[in-house]
Amino acid sequence: MRALLVVNPRATTTTERSRDVLVRALESAVDLTVRYTQRRGHATTLARAAAESGIDVLVTLGGDGTVNEAVNGLMTAPAELPGEPAYRLPALAVVPGGSTNVFARALGLPRDWADATSVILDGLRDGRHRVINLGRADDRYFTFTAGLGLDAAVVRRVEQARLRGRTSTPGLYLRAAVGQFFTGVDRSDPPMALERPDEATAAGLGTVIVQNTAPWTYLGDRPVDPNPDASFDLGLDVFALRRLKVSATAKTVTQLAWRSGDQHGKQVLRLHDLAEFTVVSSRPQAFQLDGDYLGERQKVHFVSVPSALRVVC
Repeated sequence: MRALLVVNPRATTTTERSRDVLVRALESAVDLTVRYTQRRGHATTLARAAAESGIDVLVTLGGDGTVNEAVNGLMTAPAELPGEPAYRLPALAVVPGGSTNVFARALGLPRDWADATSVILDGLRDGRHRVINLGRADDRYFTFTAGLGLDAAVVRRVEQARLRGRTSTPGLYLRAAVGQFFTGVDRSDPPMALERPDEATAAGLGTVIVQNTAPWTYLGDRPVDPNPDASFDLGLDVFALRRLKVSATAKTVTQLAWRSGDQHGKQVLRLHDLAEFTVVSSRPQAFQLDGDYLGERQKVHFVSVPSALRVVC
């Protein structure tokens, strides 16, 4: 069995020594090649080339951003073989190496990279895998979440703080969320609308969160889960807020943090198991996929891609 290990050398929870241990462990089970990412987007290039070369398994060591890039590389490889992508493409194995690792944890993998590696090795030896759906936003795939508006603007703030040397922590995200809400949001004029085929348009939305699985994210060990019924086996779920009034938004955020899935009220829109929809905005909005900020958009078309990818579990 041929495998490629794509390593993000800036992964926050691993060291050079731990990476060496991981390489030796994987070499005991597969014919392994190791490549290190050198820049943003490099994992996409490496994964696409690996798929074209016919490897059996792609292993990533990094955070959710590394996983997202690798998945986009796999999914955009030339479709020369017949059948569903999940069976003509290499399987994906994810070793958690980031600060949050939402995708790996949603698959049921342990947070610790060493424990997760043990699970992956057992899966490789037993031929154990799971086929999952993906989301697609325009031409970009995502594994667990996408967001427009406040959610993505918070991601942007966190990325800017990390460029200044700050460490990604739950506290950093909370401070970014409070700062963005009170200084960077026009709460009186929500600009977005959600359009679905043969359904009434839901207008006046201030932020839109899309889930391909549950939970949406984590605050440390605590899952934050506005749509707990979201699943890798179903379509996409949506959680959106209308006018971002201080009192109502504070109540909703409290419900999110302490009672996931219990949000209600006039300002909340929740939709389950959608095959496709479009979010449009009267002015540019911050946009993120799988926790990576991708700039601003005024229109994004979302599609659920069924049976898209095999993952070792």
